[in-house]
Amino acid sequence: ESDTASEISFQFNKHKKTPSIGSHSSDMASVSSVSGSVLSVYSGDFGSVDAQGTVEFALDYDEKNREFQVHVSQCKDLAIVDEKKGRSDPYVKTYLLPDKARMGKRKTSVKKRTVNPIYNEVLRYKIEKMVLLIQKLNLSVWHNDPLGRNSFLGEIEIDLASWDWSNTKLNWYLLKPRSLSAVNGVDHRGVMSLSIKYVPPGSLGPKNPPSGEVHIWVKDVKDLLQLRPSGVDSFVKCYVLPDTSKKSYQKTRVIKRDTNPVFNHTIVYDGFHTEDLKDACVELTVWDHEKLTNHFLGGIRLGLGTGLSYGISVDWMDSTQEEVAFWQEMMSAANEWIEGLLPLRSL
Repeated sequence: ESDTASEISFQFNKHKKTPSIGSHSSDMASVSSVSGSVLSVYSGDFGSVDAQGTVEFALDYDEKNREFQVHVSQCKDLAIVDEKKGRSDPYVKTYLLPDKARMGKRKTSVKKRTVNPIYNEVLRYKIEKMVLLIQKLNLSVWHNDPLGRNSFLGEIEIDLASWDWSNTKLNWYLLKPRSLSAVNGVDHRGVMSLSIKYVPPGSLGPKNPPSGEVHIWVKDVKDLLQLRPSGVDSFVKCYVLPDTSKKSYQKTRVIKRDTNPVFNHTIVYDGFHTEDLKDACVELTVWDHEKLTNHFLGGIRLGLGTGLSYGISVDWMDSTQEEVAFWQEMMSAANEWIEGLLPLRSL
């Protein structure tokens, strides 16, 4: 399977206490994270300048080619990043929100040593009109730094559902400070209903089970993003991190053309010791299935959210307060199903 938000893993040295977790015995010797295609809109921002100035652009939708076009004309009176040299090297970047993973970003060329750059460039998205109308356009201006320490200069966010599509003329817009919704990652991706249970080793009788088990019952998901007019063909992937091997990988069946899919699928991982629950993380991600590539819709991570796994700093140990509380309740109530309703998020 090919996924738009690709999975990255790397190896670290095995420790004597490294356990085996998985539906079969599997090595917990890799660390996984989701690629930069679903990172924040503001990743790489090192600047501290105040937003100022204006940007001129026009929006159009080409019905024949099913293409959304952002004609970026120019900017005026941008903030100066390098005060000593009195310069900024600006470029314009666009995202369609909240579906950053699917559409990715577009950006113009960089114009050097100017606070009044002229671009006259068209940024293009191949997308169905019906899908476009449930998106927001985030257009931001940035100073380009040779070392990658780019500075945010301002942005404008447009709800495309209420846009006047008869207006294809160039218009000026005031650049604003960062949007709180994008900074905080507030984008509704749906809600997953599930139950989890921990069965300690020997808790059901002598050597029964021989090792600890984590049971995950994926019930359903409500309110998934609809990426195309025909609906969503969704499925759920599951890993117990840091194990990203095939033995750790589980998935549900695909539910077709339904934004409220019912999976009713139970996954069991054995090989747990009780102390492993502090260092492991159950990652459940929802994907839209297509022939050539699957598209990330949202996910949850169940763990203690400490940022550490077996003493090693990892970016996937980032559970929200709700996810941490859910995991802690399971740890404190052995052999009991714990029910939860958790919002999907960008990982």
